[in-house]
Amino acid sequence: MRPMSFGQGGPDWGPGGSSTPDWSALADEAEHDRGRRRRWWLIGGGALAAVVVAGIVATAVIGQGGGSEPSAGGGASPDLPSSTPGQPQPTFNDEPPPPPPPRDFIATAERDKAPLTQESLFPGDKATINGRAYKKGAVSAAKKCASGAHSGLGPVLTKNGCDGLYRATFTREDLAVTVGIAVFDDAETATKVKSQYKPNLKALPGNGVPDFCRTVSCRTTVNSLGRYAYFTISGRTDGKESTEQDKAATRAGLDGSNYAYARILQRGKLQSQEWVDAQTEKRNSG
Repeated sequence: MRPMSFGQGGPDWGPGGSSTPDWSALADEAEHDRGRRRRWWLIGGGALAAVVVAGIVATAVIGQGGGSEPSAGGGASPDLPSSTPGQPQPTFNDEPPPPPPPRDFIATAERDKAPLTQESLFPGDKATINGRAYKKGAVSAAKKCASGAHSGLGPVLTKNGCDGLYRATFTREDLAVTVGIAVFDDAETATKVKSQYKPNLKALPGNGVPDFCRTVSCRTTVNSLGRYAYFTISGRTDGKESTEQDKAATRAGLDGSNYAYARILQRGKLQSQEWVDAQTEKRNSG
C-alpha cells in the first residue's frame, strides 16, 4: 500500500482539503494488503504443519527401532522378540531317568532276571562284614532245597516252592558261619517262610573248614528280603557248643545275615542301574 502524504495542515482531503481522495485506489490497495497477509499465513502455517508431521514420523521411527539404525530399505529395523510372551517354551531334559527302587527287581521272579549262581551271590574268596574280615570256605547250590536243611526247615522250604538253596561258609579265627539263601517266586512267599521257620540250616564244611554245628548247639538267624529268605548257622570249629552266652558266635551269625542282605540287595541295585542304562541308550538312539 502506498504511503499517504500529509500536508502541514493535515491530509490533503476532507473539509477544507485541496482535493477529493481516490476511494477506488484506496480500496484496491487495502484488498492487495489483505491478500498478501493471507498468503504469508498459509505459507507459515504449512511450514509449521510440516515440522509437526516430521516430528511425529521421527518419533515413530525411534520408538519402533529402539534407537537402532534404519535398514537398507530406509525403514526401521526393529528387534523382534525370540519367542511369544506368555507361551510355554520347550524344555530339554538331558538327565537320565531316576532308577526304580532296587527292591522292585527282587520282589518277583518275573522281574528278577539277573543270573543267579553261587558265585553271583557269594563272589570272591573273602568278605569284610561290619569291619571284620572273613575267609570264604565251601560253597554249594542245590535245586532240591531240603537237601541243605535239617528236618525242621526242609519241609518248610519244599511246601513253599523253594526254587534253589545257595550256601557258603565263612570263617574267622575259630568261628564259622554258614549263610543260606533260598529263592521263591515272590516276596509274599519268602515272608511266609520266615514266619514258618524252624531250625535249622545245615552247616557246610569243606575247603579247609572242619565239621561244625553238627551235634552241638549253635546260633541261628532267619530273615527275608524280596523273594529271598536267608538263614545262618554259626558256632565254633573246635567242636564246642555255642550257647546264648557265646557272644562271638552270635555276632558271627549276625555278620552272615547282614552279608546275605547286602548281596541280595546288590542284585536289585545292579538290575535297577541296567534299566536306567537301557532307557538312556534308547533315548539317545531315538
